[in-house]
Amino acid sequence: MTKLEGNQLFPVFLKLNELHTVIIGAGPVGLEKLTAVLKQSENAKITVIAADIIEEVYDLARQLPQVTLLHKNYESADLAEADLVIAATNNNVLNEEIKHDAHALKLLVNVADKPALCDFYLGSIVKKGDLKIAISTNGKSPTIAKRLKELFNDHLPEELDITLQQMSAFRNTLNGDFNSKVKKLNEVSAVLVEQPTVEKELKTVSAFPSFKWLIWTTIVIAIGILVTIFWYREPQFQQYVAEINPLFYWFLAGGFLFALVDGAIGMSYGVTSTAFSLSMGIPPASASMGVHLSEILSNGIAGWMHYKMGNINWKLFKLLIVPGILGAVAGAFLLSSLEHYSHYTKPFVSLYTLILGGIILSKAFNVKSKKNGGKITKIPLLGLFGGFIDAVGGGGWGSIVLSSLIAGGRNARFSLGTVKLTRFFIALMSSLTFITMLNSAHWEAIGGLVIGSALAAPIAARVSNRISVKSIMVAVGIIVVVVSLRSILKFIF
Repeated sequence: MTKLEGNQLFPVFLKLNELHTVIIGAGPVGLEKLTAVLKQSENAKITVIAADIIEEVYDLARQLPQVTLLHKNYESADLAEADLVIAATNNNVLNEEIKHDAHALKLLVNVADKPALCDFYLGSIVKKGDLKIAISTNGKSPTIAKRLKELFNDHLPEELDITLQQMSAFRNTLNGDFNSKVKKLNEVSAVLVEQPTVEKELKTVSAFPSFKWLIWTTIVIAIGILVTIFWYREPQFQQYVAEINPLFYWFLAGGFLFALVDGAIGMSYGVTSTAFSLSMGIPPASASMGVHLSEILSNGIAGWMHYKMGNINWKLFKLLIVPGILGAVAGAFLLSSLEHYSHYTKPFVSLYTLILGGIILSKAFNVKSKKNGGKITKIPLLGLFGGFIDAVGGGGWGSIVLSSLIAGGRNARFSLGTVKLTRFFIALMSSLTFITMLNSAHWEAIGGLVIGSALAAPIAARVSNRISVKSIMVAVGIIVVVVSLRSILKFIF
């Protein structure tokens, strides 16, 4: 027999909610097969047959009435009412018997981890609402199929399903024969691949990088000339500069550096700035106010850019924004009220930054936590908690909310855009609360953070492309842990 080359599989999509699937085996492999079927068809009618059944399978059966458990040994008569058969036992002889019985009844069978015995495979599936993409490597490499699935899941937005529904609704409004409908749909969908005018103009500008550098060089030289003129010709300016608290320059450099780090790894500005502020003797409330004031502009710009690029999940935004603001205002009010007791509150904030420093280190070394079983549903509670902790600790909205959303299975790009936009309002309301509550603040530190982070914003992305993200995260994690431990030990001793 001539060996066939290439992938000979014919992809089909089965209506499992109208078929009866029988799974033999209820151990870890059986649970995996059962979960895979239910994930693609929540209403699939399934019968699970096994002598030994693990607790997780019992839990699923209790929740889903269409899943039937038969606690017994397999018999050939068990396939009498089956439409599809999945063998998920660790007994090779039994698997062969199941395949023989299924073929005798003209049934298709899948045998776990035995491609040669399979009539069909359960491939990797990308699901975005009504859109499904099946991936097959012909059994050669499940790992490659898994990686491709992750790639598609990350880059195909959840909102793609909205586009499908709108195109379906538009299609139903069309009249005429098949050819005229196709022509009209092609005209409407052509806009999806046309390059927007603004994007064309941006590409034209980017074609002249030397012109862009000329603009930046001119700005820097102009600022240098103005400062020089003021310095040598204006005694009042010299006096003003001489009277500036040296603390301002420390925070100017710190804000610049922390913003560069945040631009490189997308996190840690709040925790690094707060840890640094506490180590310099700034009370927790003033430290948090400085962080939030400096984040208003940067997050406003970032949120606007994500809005222009269509990266905002508005349903998620509505669920986060009000609880997030309430939590942030409550946290800022509490921290400001305790400003006179900053000597006692500082170690608790340092403990919080110490924990975040550990989280940064774990992310750097890819220390993964247990995967969440599904998307987080209590979004308002997450926003309330994230806003409160962010205000009290001077940072954490991104670390808490964004990481929780992504870990819960939400699209990374839309989660990032939504969290950035909501962060603008969180920082704004926190700052207003701090300014209203605090009778005095360390404005030299706050001014340094604001100006330093603003100066770093235009070059953060360019710098991030030239430095190893892991190296930065390790360095940041170590610095935050050391500085936080120093503050805690200083309080104890």
